[in-house]
Amino acid sequence: MRRNLILTVAVTAALATFAVNADAKTRYHVKLRHAAKPVHAVAKPRHADPVATDGRLALKSTSALVLDQKDGSVLYSKNASELRPIASITKLMTAMVVLDADQPMEARITVEPEDMDLLRGSGSRLAVGTTLSRREMLQLALMSSENRAAAALGRAYPGGIRAFVAAMNRKARQLGMTRTHFVDSTGLHSENVSTARDLSKMVRASHRYALIRVITTTPEYELAVNHGTLEYRNTNALVRNPGWHIGVSKTGFINEAGHCLVMQAKIAQRPTIIVLLDSWGKNSRLGDANRIRKWLEANGPAVTAQAKPILPHS
Repeated sequence: MRRNLILTVAVTAALATFAVNADAKTRYHVKLRHAAKPVHAVAKPRHADPVATDGRLALKSTSALVLDQKDGSVLYSKNASELRPIASITKLMTAMVVLDADQPMEARITVEPEDMDLLRGSGSRLAVGTTLSRREMLQLALMSSENRAAAALGRAYPGGIRAFVAAMNRKARQLGMTRTHFVDSTGLHSENVSTARDLSKMVRASHRYALIRVITTTPEYELAVNHGTLEYRNTNALVRNPGWHIGVSKTGFINEAGHCLVMQAKIAQRPTIIVLLDSWGKNSRLGDANRIRKWLEANGPAVTAQAKPILPHS
């Protein structure tokens, strides 16, 4: 009798434990299913509308500035006075200093070991020993952001790279770029810094150089070298888009700077300067440029210096 009672109690306890565990397991799965619903509910569409419903502009770049080139009025500003590394946007200044020096553009320059990137170890299709004209070096540096070409241009300047960088900083001061500083001709150093506001002055100045306009908007370029032909493409895919009318273009990227893009373009019959710095995704700078274009085309003359961005601007 006593043994039967003990067995009954044990079976009852086991069933109770199983029921509790089963109930807990059921609640666990229910909780997971309930938790999963908000994830799907708040998922963003892959092709979100680039313009907010109230007509204001929402950009993904950390710093941005859009100017009317004619009168300099600010159409859009976001953190435009924040100091940031500018990566290969540097090469626009490199090009202006090269052209200001009035050195022979057909003079031959050879890539030397000191032109290699020992800071970041980036590669190049320009092998040490390759000899090109100054014009060809400038083409590759601006259009395809070729670092060895930019380094060679600085090294071949009268007085060498130190004199070249001094000329870059001198030019920046002449243009009123008071918060800009350069330490090399490539932009590989994160100490090359500026603001979106300062860079708008550099873009405006570079647009005055016919050769810079031609080179930076060339979609593709073939170069004959000793071992065959090299094909280069413009790092800004928008120059291959017939819907864009671009006068000057330059991209840039290093980890510290993020993805950057500066342009002069005619949008809705308005010459416009666009500066986009530290965009978080590889294609976000292009997306931001298209958002700006769509915004200006949609609003036309209504976009004035009083246009307000979604986020506070400087």
